Amino acid sequence: MTRGRARRRPPPSPFGALAAHGTSLYDGRMATTFPAPGERILRSWRRLAPLPGGRALFSRLIGRMAPYSGSIGARVEALAPGYCRARLRDRGRLRNHLGSIHAVALTNLGELASGLAMLAGLPGSVRGIAVRLDSRYLKKARGRLVAECRCTVPDRVEGPTDHEIEARIVDREGDVVATVRATWRLDAAR
Repeated sequence: MTRGRARRRPPPSPFGALAAHGTSLYDGRMATTFPAPGERILRSWRRLAPLPGGRALFSRLIGRMAPYSGSIGARVEALAPGYCRARLRDRGRLRNHLGSIHAVALTNLGELASGLAMLAGLPGSVRGIAVRLDSRYLKKARGRLVAECRCTVPDRVEGPTDHEIEARIVDREGDVVATVRATWRLDAAR
């Protein structure tokens, strides 16, 4: 018998589900245990964005869905199929030793914007995962930043295909501080 509150069990790892189905994240195949999130993301955005505090709530939900992306605390400002704009506040925990926002936080912001733009346009029968990120850092990133991605989303995906898109990150003055080119592997959900 334990005193106080009962201990909670940690949630099961999604990687355990992959192992149980014999699917590896790194063998070139897409995992078969997770549903395609695109339609759910867009439906959630459309429901929450018009509400007071809805964009902040949506951004937190995305952060829970993708915890590493959520670690930078970005806020989604606009989302539509093939388009995303996300904002990042300059905070001490995101800074490097030079007093600017860390390069990996910028890459994370660009990947988030590109991923939401891509996924929001995909039908429920298609999934996507970033397989390559190329970042270019053009200026020290300080102050409020905005990442924006516009992309074309394929109408149909019949087999594994790679789709390359770019997110641009600008500072308060409108100067481009970084670009993140993401290669997304798209495949039919099974």
